[in-house]
Amino acid sequence: MTRPRHGSRLTALAAALVLAGPAAQAAEPIKLGVLEDQSGDFALATIGKVHGIQLATDEINAAGGIAGRKLELVIYDTQSDNTRYQEFMRRVLQRDKVAAVFAGFSSASREAYRPIVDQLDGFAFYNNQYEGGVCDGHMVVTGAVPEQQFSTLIPWMMEKFGKRVYTIAADYNFGQISAEWVRNIVKENGGEMVGEEFIPLGVSQFSQTIQNIQKAKPDILMTLLVGTAQASYYEQAAAANLKVPMGSSVNVGQGYEHKRFKPPSLANMYVTTNYIEEVDTPESKAFLAKWKAKFPNEPYVNQEAENSYHAVYLYKQMVERANGSTKRADLRKVIAAGDVCVDAPEGKVCIDPKSQHVSHTIYLAKVDEKHDISFPKTWTDIKPYWLGQAGCDLTKKDPMAQYTPSNPPKP
Repeated sequence: MTRPRHGSRLTALAAALVLAGPAAQAAEPIKLGVLEDQSGDFALATIGKVHGIQLATDEINAAGGIAGRKLELVIYDTQSDNTRYQEFMRRVLQRDKVAAVFAGFSSASREAYRPIVDQLDGFAFYNNQYEGGVCDGHMVVTGAVPEQQFSTLIPWMMEKFGKRVYTIAADYNFGQISAEWVRNIVKENGGEMVGEEFIPLGVSQFSQTIQNIQKAKPDILMTLLVGTAQASYYEQAAAANLKVPMGSSVNVGQGYEHKRFKPPSLANMYVTTNYIEEVDTPESKAFLAKWKAKFPNEPYVNQEAENSYHAVYLYKQMVERANGSTKRADLRKVIAAGDVCVDAPEGKVCIDPKSQHVSHTIYLAKVDEKHDISFPKTWTDIKPYWLGQAGCDLTKKDPMAQYTPSNPPKP
């Protein structure tokens, strides 16, 4: 949106608005804030999120916008810095007056900005795979959660490889809560945890961890590592000839390590993801063709990119069904109907009204010795059931809180 620079143009614009009245205001663009890491430790996995939002916005605007209004993106580079998330979240909500915000990669960044969204009565989309548990009416979560990824992956791997499980995880809320999910699901399925390590973000040397795993002799290694530094683990483990089958909810689907690292460092890894570019369906191929036409230099289209793309279409449907309103209260009434769904590249996705999380098709992606991808198993319409079963119901009350299996909602 080009802003006039001269007084005469401003006067003419003001006069036109007075004459046009409500019709001109109705045509004002809907502003969407985009706070994502285009630089910093997580940028490799998150630039595609910005591109997904841009692609969906261009398509929607070319088709006439939302309720006759074009979308306008207000984009800030958060640089993988949680203080910038806080600064820019205040800016887009208070100064830029955006209608909704698409924000955040790490759970730490989400929890840095979420209190600000709550305080300023904003509306935010978190388009990331994460550890689950956020019950907050100011948030819509389009990424997959543990009951969608771990409840499918872990029983499948235990049946195939054995029941002795070792977990290595990033040492912050994502890794800690995800590891809790792993422990619970392993126990429920008659397995045994033979080790668990939490690795500080930024650590890139794993010789002691590799020795610990070799000593424990697990049947399955759950890897919940995050960021470019921790990704160093895989090549080091391959060099040490550690060949334990790996399971993950984050690798491949986010940082496309199978493309970036020399084979066979990710061989025998199994990942549950709601989308990666290797998904071989007509819908996925059509989406990928559109993407590559707009962003020909994109190295990989990951699950977060696809989540961000279909999140814009979910928002479009909400606003249109709210008769063009962008007010959070009106959009939540639409969500509460329980039938906000779109046909995404992964398959049909729907917003669960109790938790405001999204159902997914979950693909089990296997990485082979050459780092080629196959899909031994696909689960369709896996719902984000845990929060609703545990007592989160945003159609009735809004606690604006995050829960875990050991700290569920109180009745």
